[in-house]
Amino acid sequence: MGGLFVSRLDAAGIAVIGLDQPLEQARLVEVLPGQDLLLLAVPAPAMEDVLKKCCPHCSPETILMDVCSVKVQPLGLMLRHHPGPVVGTHPLFGQEPGDDPRVAVTPGRDESAARAVSVLMEQLGFIPFPTTAETHDRAMAAVQGLNFVTTCAYLAALAGDEEIRDFLTPSFRRRLDAARKMLTEDAALFADLFEANPYSQDAVRLFRSHLNLAAGGDMDVLAQRAGWWWRSSKQGGETGP
Repeated sequence: MGGLFVSRLDAAGIAVIGLDQPLEQARLVEVLPGQDLLLLAVPAPAMEDVLKKCCPHCSPETILMDVCSVKVQPLGLMLRHHPGPVVGTHPLFGQEPGDDPRVAVTPGRDESAARAVSVLMEQLGFIPFPTTAETHDRAMAAVQGLNFVTTCAYLAALAGDEEIRDFLTPSFRRRLDAARKMLTEDAALFADLFEANPYSQDAVRLFRSHLNLAAGGDMDVLAQRAGWWWRSSKQGGETGP
């Protein structure tokens, strides 16, 4: 993600300097003072260590920004370590932005800095939208965290049964293909994000309550509820996102 932003900034004609591990003290002293923006593209567990190394060398006017997939925890850390403007963002895409490159923008300190970051996102070809850290993390606990947990639990429940392999349907194989990268390459990342999100357990408890409906045989209730995603306001139902 850091490389994506460096290339986009460079293409937009904006001077940018990329820093990578190891974050050497001499290089930080050379680069950070006087910068308009410090963008942290680091995993959530590494955030505080990176902040401790970088923030002492930043100007109080420097906008501090992150791109973590959780927002409550990183924003709190950035506000603690940097006295100046703080803005949280989350690009809702991977290394290939695709046709809907939305970026959640969560103000931390200084609304004008949040507006400046939104303008910058537009310059880079992204689609920024404002939200709060709490709203963001509740949504990601459901969209990202619960998807990871339920996929793990579902496939773990079936693991070890060799006889099942003869009965795999095309739809099940598509589900396996969709889950492969998440579970074989990115599992540690998703596990870290699950732990860092304060609303993860709420999402799991909500899902468990729906499993209890299935255990009680109330599949018609579950199916009706799940149909929310395809109802339209013209049909008198709730409008999907």
